[in-house]
Amino acid sequence: MVFSSYLFLFYFLPIVLMGYYLVPRAGKHLLLAFVSYAFYGWSNPAFVVLLLFSTVVDYCCGLVIVGITPWSGAEEPLLDTGGTRSGKQRLALALSIVTNLSLLGFFKYFNFGTGSWDAMMSAWGHESWALDFAIQVTLPLGISFYTFQSMSYTIDVYRGHARPLKNITSFACYVSMFPQLVAGPIIRYAEVAEQLRSRSHTVTKFARGVSFICLGLTKKVWLANPVGKVADIAFSADSLTVLDAWYGVVAYAFQIYFDFSAYSDMAIGLGLMLGFVFPKNFNSPYLAISITDFWRRWHISLSSWLRDYLYIPLGGNRKGEMRTYGNLMTVMLLGGLWHGASWNFVVWGGLHGLFLMLERVAGKSSFYRAFPRVLQVGCTFLLLLLTWVFFRGETLSHSVQYLLSMFGCGGGQATGSQLVAGVIYQPFYVVMMLFSAGIVWGGPQTWDWTRKLTAQKLIICMLLFVLSVMLLSAQAYNPFIYFIF
Repeated sequence: MVFSSYLFLFYFLPIVLMGYYLVPRAGKHLLLAFVSYAFYGWSNPAFVVLLLFSTVVDYCCGLVIVGITPWSGAEEPLLDTGGTRSGKQRLALALSIVTNLSLLGFFKYFNFGTGSWDAMMSAWGHESWALDFAIQVTLPLGISFYTFQSMSYTIDVYRGHARPLKNITSFACYVSMFPQLVAGPIIRYAEVAEQLRSRSHTVTKFARGVSFICLGLTKKVWLANPVGKVADIAFSADSLTVLDAWYGVVAYAFQIYFDFSAYSDMAIGLGLMLGFVFPKNFNSPYLAISITDFWRRWHISLSSWLRDYLYIPLGGNRKGEMRTYGNLMTVMLLGGLWHGASWNFVVWGGLHGLFLMLERVAGKSSFYRAFPRVLQVGCTFLLLLLTWVFFRGETLSHSVQYLLSMFGCGGGQATGSQLVAGVIYQPFYVVMMLFSAGIVWGGPQTWDWTRKLTAQKLIICMLLFVLSVMLLSAQAYNPFIYFIF
């Protein structure tokens, strides 16, 4: 079930909201957990078992860390942030981390690992050493997101940054909450710990949440889907001219931003309608003046998670320059693999790691920092386009071939390239590309625009919603990009 569908918008969501506001306060988390499991298991009920297993393990580990039981009368303690931890506490934390990473590692990387091994053995002439597994592991929806989110609970409790939850229903509600379960944002436990205990439900929150949903749906239906069609055609073409190749990768850059930020907008909006305030996940990323600046603006919940739970524990920038460079590269390589089990994502993460290292050498800024700001933004966007090729390409060789086309080495003068141009430069697609560019570099952020709502803004949101629903009826099923991560 996707947010941009009639089933979700006109059946699932109204029923959930009606039930949520009718049940007493004590039953709200139970209802949210139940409907979230139904939402998650809609496509494959078997996936719910993994989600439940991860939830129970982390819940129990959290209680062990603070030394309480669900039936004890003691209040949930907040551990001393500077205090030492016992072997039992460290073991509970390790069990949580190992369990979650094992689930993520097996289901996400089993096929990649065995396939890479078999390919390597074949290339070396040792076919007999190939594993040649007949089975293929299915990737559970959203496992990259909920494992990171669930791990943050035990880590935050262990560090003394948040109190644990004795009520397993409330904890299950946190881990499985349907607004951000499948594609984020990654909500760290410390960010919503107190909201799970007590939060307000106001008309202002609800209205802002509705506005987030209207604007997010508009981004998805009117911008991400049309420019995504351009990107799909360009990346599936056998031959492209230089202009077509650049046009296609720009289309993909717009698609992935509007698609993912649309989902984040709708997730934040749904959270507000349920009384939760989730953190901002995007901040005009294509206005970044360096790759370092880009990662402060793009998928903020992931970049901050990697910084606080991986980069800093590895030593951050406290162990000397060489260690810092190694930490940056390690984090970005793992960040690339987090997105997908493919060598494309390894290259994508490695390129970002390399750019971050070079910028740190230059004093935490780009080598083109002396340029006017508009040129700094342009140079950063060009670097991002080169990396997006690997993010979008089907295989490593496909990505390299696409890059060659961008620089005139792809043989793009064939008849096929003329047919591609006849489709991707249709007036509707060109207009949507121009609209996308205008919003990317000149439009306000949803978070800021909805901060103070007026009657005029609400009317605009309602009008955009109606237009989006009308266009939705003419579009085929098109799930959000980050569902596959």
